[in-house]
Amino acid sequence: MTKFTDLNLAPKVLKAVEETGYDTPTPIQAGAIAPALEGRDVLGIAQTGTGKTAAFTLPMITLLGRGRARARMPRSLVLAPTRELAAQVAENFDAYAKYTKLSRALLIGGTSFKDQDKIIDKGVDVLIATPGRLLDHLERGKLILTDVKIMVVDEADRMLDMGFIPDIEEIFKRTPFTRQTLFFSATMAPEIERITNTFLSNPAKVEVARAATTNTNIKQGVVMFKGSAKPKEPSEKRALLRKLIDAEGEACSNAIIFCNRKSDVDIVAKSLNKYGYNAAPIHGDLDQSHRTKTLDKFRENELRILVASDVAARGLDIPAVTHVFNFDVPSHAEDYVHRIGRTGRAGRTGTAIMICVPRDEKNLEDVERLVKETIPRLDAPKGKADDAPAEAEKAQEKPKRTRSRRKKDDAPEAKVEEKPDQAAPQDAASKAEDKPKRDDKPKQERTRGGRGRGNDRRDNGPKVVGMGDEPPAFIAMSFAERAKG
Repeated sequence: MTKFTDLNLAPKVLKAVEETGYDTPTPIQAGAIAPALEGRDVLGIAQTGTGKTAAFTLPMITLLGRGRARARMPRSLVLAPTRELAAQVAENFDAYAKYTKLSRALLIGGTSFKDQDKIIDKGVDVLIATPGRLLDHLERGKLILTDVKIMVVDEADRMLDMGFIPDIEEIFKRTPFTRQTLFFSATMAPEIERITNTFLSNPAKVEVARAATTNTNIKQGVVMFKGSAKPKEPSEKRALLRKLIDAEGEACSNAIIFCNRKSDVDIVAKSLNKYGYNAAPIHGDLDQSHRTKTLDKFRENELRILVASDVAARGLDIPAVTHVFNFDVPSHAEDYVHRIGRTGRAGRTGTAIMICVPRDEKNLEDVERLVKETIPRLDAPKGKADDAPAEAEKAQEKPKRTRSRRKKDDAPEAKVEEKPDQAAPQDAASKAEDKPKRDDKPKQERTRGGRGRGNDRRDNGPKVVGMGDEPPAFIAMSFAERAKG
């Protein structure tokens, strides 16, 4: 069996790895580290949670052991699709490079440009960044990539899904042609093949498992759910989620719940807290410092449930996650692989349960077609969540108040129904008494512009038919009499 000591890593790197408690590399690490140390381009395809970050971090630290960075000219570059993943790569680098003198910088959104510029001006060996923030620094003239010797693209398929293709191509154009390039991903999309053919030169392809396969350590299942009525479906779906969590019992020590929409992330987290579950949301609209604090609480077991959008689905290494609940079937089938990959990491077992409503059945078919297996159907558990007070759901069913005010005449309707025999005649008589007689008023007062026309016709006396009571005399004459006259 291959050991880390067999991979020609620098002694200082081996010492740091030994302190982390690992002595045997994972298959992707064993397959990628050797060609990377030889200076070859590498295309690594492996399931999420198999140690891809260390597969490029360890050889990069070894290769950068000699040399010194110049101001604004990093010697290596790591691109990550999300802030959380970039921060995690930085943590791995700090852990494995602690016995070296290598420096690193983290360029992500939500942090100060001024602080980042100060670090870049000193010169860094390793630059870890998201594409958007990196391009911001490049356009401001604060960064030069002509000295990059090693370039890493982590979670390459996610980069393409998030629309980073033009950004990646622009960044590659600013790096030297002689650089060494490492691509790592859990899935192999057609666009990745196009980019690898463009930017990688004769890469060593390390495919540990078939692309888009799920970890065998993860127990999967899906509950087919249909609400009693469309307006009630969201609240009933949240009740089902609570029942699924309760059914897992103490085995569900911590869990990640994934939603497709950011608005649902907030709603589900708020609902869980209302029912006594320790949950918090995380998505792209939240402030970076808030997201970091939430993740830290989850890692330190101060938070039991993390409700997340796909911003947390890619690459986050939280080893002890016992369960993943997909509140929605992901719109992109590849996201399913990454979502459930948050559990069952580093040889541990995990559970992944998904809720599928009728409108998501097409997405479920796409997921099963991608992973080439049928996800077992589960029966909805029965628990106390059925009888739980649905105060939040009832509040949603109440009619919304409108801006128009109710007329005062609407209020007495209930009183009229209580005493119909007395109220109706009294009202009719009072209205008859109050109504002014039409003949008491002069015609001019009754007629008010165009609005008085109807009243004028009613005031002109009896209806006249034909020529009236006194027609002209010539009309009664015969034709003969008219001729004589």
